[in-house]
Amino acid sequence: MSSDEEDSDCPLCMEELDIADRNFRPCPCGYQICRFCWHHIKTNLNGRCPACRRLYSDQIVEFVPVSAEEIMRLKKEKKEKDRQTRDMRDPSRRQLSNVRVVQKNLVYVLGLISFRADPPYSHKQNEFFKKYGRIEKVVISKRSAPSTGSSSSVGIYVTFARKEDAGKAIEGINGMEVDGKTVRASYGTTKYCTYYLRHMACPNPNCMYLHEPGDDVDSYSKDTVAIG
Repeated sequence: MSSDEEDSDCPLCMEELDIADRNFRPCPCGYQICRFCWHHIKTNLNGRCPACRRLYSDQIVEFVPVSAEEIMRLKKEKKEKDRQTRDMRDPSRRQLSNVRVVQKNLVYVLGLISFRADPPYSHKQNEFFKKYGRIEKVVISKRSAPSTGSSSSVGIYVTFARKEDAGKAIEGINGMEVDGKTVRASYGTTKYCTYYLRHMACPNPNCMYLHEPGDDVDSYSKDTVAIG
């Protein structure tokens, strides 16, 4: 199926042909209309093809049922086309390279010195966060103590399925005493993917950076933080 066919409209009602209409051929001459107009012509008008004047009948109709894979493919292509249209309206994405966006379902935790920075992570570590809600992802990174340079702590990024659960986790964890240390928890931030900034499709399905505009109220620039 060509892109021209996918973008075509019914020549009678001028409505865009949906996925099923694109596989609907009511006449051997190839003149394509939507099923609604075809039914209207058969029921209320002369019942003939507007192009070749052949009498419409169920016997000459060609209709190929659309598979689930085809529907998914067309939806994906339409989504990509809509994204490209938005990109054309907003070509100045590079200015977003300095912007950070607060993620209300992402919690950043610092001060849990007993947590392992390398897998396998213990059941105790998982249970520490699971009590606040369903977790989608946990990323643990090593941090060095500023004075000694030793790996005495880890930074933990916990992605919750719900923003409300992330808020509960911050409220419950921030200020907690663990192993004699005060734990700090706050909302995590992220930046825009470099592929998104270049109007390109990101090849990494597990990319943790943003691929769509974040809310203005949750966005700030690094320059703003430095000035503040």
